[in-house]
Order: sequence, then C-alpha cells, then structure tokens
Amino acid sequence: MKPVILASIALASIGAAVVSTSVIAPRVHAQVVDSSIVIRMRDAVVLRAIVMRPAAAGRFPTLVYRTPYGAASAVRDYVIFAKAVARGYAVVVQDVRGRYRSDGRFDPYRQEGLDGYDTIEWAAAQPWSNGKVGTFGLSYPGAVQWLAAVESPPHLEAMVPAMTFSRPDNFWYAGGLFDLSWNSWIWFSIAPDERRRADLPGPRTGREARAAWDSLAPKLLARLPDTDVPELAQVAPWYREWQHHGPDDPWWNWADLRSRYGRTRAAVLNISGWHDEAYGPEGAITNFLGVLASRADERHPRAFLILGPWEHGSGAIDDRSATAASGERVFGSAAGLDYDEMVLRFLDRYVRGVDNGVDSEPRVRAFVMGENRWLTSDRWPFAATTPLRLSLSRAAGGKGTLSGKVPIPGSWTIVSDPDKPIVDQFNAAYGAHDYRALAERDDVMVFETEPFERDTRVLGRIEVKLNVRADFPDAHLYVRLFDVSPGDTAWNLMSPGLEVARLSERPGGVELVPNERTEMVIGQHLTGNLFRAGHRLRAVVTPSFLPHFAPNLTKGGWVTLTAKRRVTRITVHFGPQRGSSIMVPLIPEEKKIGKRETESSRTADCGSDTNCEMRVAKRRALSGF
Repeated sequence: MKPVILASIALASIGAAVVSTSVIAPRVHAQVVDSSIVIRMRDAVVLRAIVMRPAAAGRFPTLVYRTPYGAASAVRDYVIFAKAVARGYAVVVQDVRGRYRSDGRFDPYRQEGLDGYDTIEWAAAQPWSNGKVGTFGLSYPGAVQWLAAVESPPHLEAMVPAMTFSRPDNFWYAGGLFDLSWNSWIWFSIAPDERRRADLPGPRTGREARAAWDSLAPKLLARLPDTDVPELAQVAPWYREWQHHGPDDPWWNWADLRSRYGRTRAAVLNISGWHDEAYGPEGAITNFLGVLASRADERHPRAFLILGPWEHGSGAIDDRSATAASGERVFGSAAGLDYDEMVLRFLDRYVRGVDNGVDSEPRVRAFVMGENRWLTSDRWPFAATTPLRLSLSRAAGGKGTLSGKVPIPGSWTIVSDPDKPIVDQFNAAYGAHDYRALAERDDVMVFETEPFERDTRVLGRIEVKLNVRADFPDAHLYVRLFDVSPGDTAWNLMSPGLEVARLSERPGGVELVPNERTEMVIGQHLTGNLFRAGHRLRAVVTPSFLPHFAPNLTKGGWVTLTAKRRVTRITVHFGPQRGSSIMVPLIPEEKKIGKRETESSRTADCGSDTNCEMRVAKRRALSGF
C-alpha cells in the first residue's frame, strides 16, 4: 500500500488538533501516514500497524498505541494521533495479535506483555525515531501499557494508562464474583472480527450483533452454569479457561501488577473516574501507590493520579458542557478535562522533554461530586483525611441507622434466594442513577444517617466491616452506598463491583463456618462526594445485584462451574462489641487542601531530615488506601 492512504484523514484534523497552551509545540504542516507497516514479534508472528509522522526529515519522539478494536478505526475516529504528530511525534497505531490486520491467535491480555515490549523496542529502533517512546490509551489500550511496562522495555520513557486494572481478582472478578460483563464484551467487541477472520457464522457487524444480543442476553443470564456459553466457544476459546480459574488461582499471576512496579522506570499518569468500571479507580490508585513505593528513594518519582466523576471512556472525560453528567447526575462543565491535551502535555514533559511545569504540579487531582470541584494533593489518602466511624444499628421501629453513637445490640436477617435475585433496575447502565426504589424492597437491609447538619466532604476509601452469620458457608453481600437528598433522590456513589464480597472468599483461605459469626470487609468502596447539609448517607445491604456479576447459588463450588441452587439466610449483627461499621474518610471544609498544605505537612513530619520525606512516602504508599 502507498504510505499516504490515510493522509487526508490526518491532514484534515491538523487545524483543530493544535491546542494553544504554554507548551512550545512545533506546528507540523504535513504528515506522512503509512498503513503498510509490518512488525515482527520474537516468535516471528507479524503484527501490522499504521505509522503517522511529520513529513519533514528527522528523528522524532515516538508514541505507541496498541488496540484490539481496529487500528484503522482508531485513526479514523480519534484526532489525538494527528494532534500528536502536529506536536512533533511519530505515532505507531497497532492492531494487537490476532485482531484485524495482525496475524496470530488472539489471547486477550495474556499476549500483551511481550508483544508490547517488542513493539516499543521496534519503534525506538526506526530511522524516524529518536529512541524515546511513550504510550497511551484507555481500557484495553490502557492495560496493554502496564503489561508491557513490567517487562522492562528500556526505551519506554512515559505512559498514560487510563481506566484499567491492577489485579486480576478485581478485573476478571470482583469481591470473589466472576464479572458477567465479559459476555457482552466478547459479543460486541471481539466476536464480529473473529467471525470474519475465521469465516464463522453469526453477526459480523455492530448492527447485527445488537439485534441478536437483545434475545441472547436474557438467556445467558438465566443459564447455569456460567460456562454454558456455546455461542462464544468458537470466537473466544480462551473464555472457558478464564472461567475455570478462581480469583486466587496462581494461574492469574501473569496479570497481577502489584509486585512488579519496580520493573519500570517510566513516568506514569494514572487516570480513572468514580463511575468507571469497578476495576478502574481501584486500579489507578493501587498502581499509583505501587509506583510511589517502588521509587520512594527518588525525590521526583514521576507518578501522578487523576480521579474524575466519569463513566468508562474518553468521551466522558472530555465533556466540558454545562450538562456534563455521569449517568443522570449532572456535574457541569467543571467535571470535564481535555483528555487529548492532558495526555499529550504529560508526554511532552517526559518523552519530548519540554519543561512545561508538569513535574512541579500536585501528584493527585480528585473531583468531589456534589461540590463539583477538584481538589489536589501530593498524597493519597489526602493529608487532611479524618476517619469517621458510623456504626450500623436498628432503632425500636425497625429502621436501620448509621450513627457515631454506641450501637444498640441486635441483628437483621435477610434471605438469599437464587431463584429470586435482586436485579438492577437500570440494567447495568453506567454512571449515577436514582436508586430510591431499591430501599423500598423488603428483601434488603437499609441503614441511614440522620440528615447532615453541615456540608460533609468524603474522599477516599470507605471501609465497610460487617459482623455476619450465614447458615451455609457461601453467600454474597453487596453494600451499596448512596447520597440521599431531602427529596429522597438516591445517587449511587460508585460502580457495583467495588461494593461486593463473596463471604466464602476470606483472607488466607479460611472457610466460612455455618451459623458462626465472623467479621468481613465488604468491597473496596472508593468515592469523592460532598453530602450537602440536609442530605443523608444510605447503605443498602443486598445478597445479589444482577446482571453485573455471577449469582451466588449458595451451594458451594465455583459459580462458573455449578448449576446447583440453595436458599440461605444471612444475618448482620450490631453492637458495641463485634458489631458492624462503616469508616468514612472526611476532609473538613476548613482544612487547606492542595500542594501547599501537603508541603507544610511534610515539613512538620520531617523537620530538617532530608531523607525523611522519602521514608514517609514509602510508608504511606505501602500502607495502601
């Protein structure tokens, strides 16, 4: 093919692509686009790519973007590539192994470490590259960056992984439950191209896939065991293997980033949103803290974290309109950021070497919903964080309460019936929605604070501990959290996967003993929200919440492998000893939040000890959330 096949697309974008900022970015008036690029991996499999670069002669800093969703579609649909070339980059946009124009067999995620390494090093060695490489991308194109980075490619200078994971047990699973959204991901994002490549029957376009899915989805949800998905067997032979490995199976070690942050020296900007897929905010925070811990002896560890109110996708990040929202909850223009500029400005600093001030800015930016403004800090958790313990209890009339007072001893029992699961009324729609109806059911527990007397800001991890007893050694519990207005609008604060735990999945493999009380940490609740005066915090405890995750049949064994069902009773206990509580991270209004406040805290902590700051950073990072 001729290298100018996509030049008209790129050139048409240049006028709008060059953003006026303090960054001195070269204006490139012509671009070369070569769609005939062949990149040979270490096992001789050929991956194909599109390279976009300035038409002028020279060696350029280089960006790599790897996707399973079609490189040509990416170049057509996203202007960030043309913007990058306009700033003086060469850009490699590649179809990953086994997808679209690339050869080989697609083995999602598992293949991306070595293939990513080989692609980065290939790019650095090209005559049009100056040897400095950066990566960027969101979701799967975010995950491939981390999987490659921990293979230690020597020419990787910086990366911007957005909305991706840190650990397999909170990606393929959540709280011990298998994520059922993999069915729809395979059906819509993977299967059409697989059918085209292998000449298999079935939908090959998005329109055809949607028409077939409307009738297939309810059947898959009702079918047991979860591995009974012949519709996906040919297009995704690796899916059954996933389902045969539980969340703690060592088989997943290849996907666990948590012990490998020291294997990359690249600068990292982690991005996610409170209403991203559940793995997103946890992944961004875990990866950020892990990098800080691995670089605790560095004065400038080159690790940053941005947490917005967003749903999954760059479109949500980019919305800077007055009606910008997550789901139905409107946050306004303050919620949006220019995704392309955010990515390229970071890469300008650490790949192009432009002194644009990025490395002197606060490491953490977090959006507070309800307040609808950004807070900054050099630490996570924020230095001003103060924990508030709220005990679960039940008043004389049966109403569940959340209070700082000493709880009255008692208990509350609900029934988990696999034949009568609780279903998300919004059908797993992204973002915040009004879930007031959930609290009106008689098969859930509802706990609520009194109306807050003043604006109350919550930012960070909310720790939920329940003292529970079940009459069978296996059950699920969700603890969904809501901001409830005086008019009873109930906005969910996060995605469902952060709010659930399988009770049989206890640390150290300790089994849940039937009818024996035990303390369980439920979920990994993360949020940033201002509860306005008069609003309430509501916690709804429920044994199921379809269609997000595999139902618990309360019959033991992996849910993906069994079709047995059993009704079980789950009791939550209250009281001053062995009770249940929610620990809420507060940031008082009167505290100064931001870089200046963080620096003054460092001085107070460390005095004149120049090495103290590094030790404190490592200690805080290792402590987790």
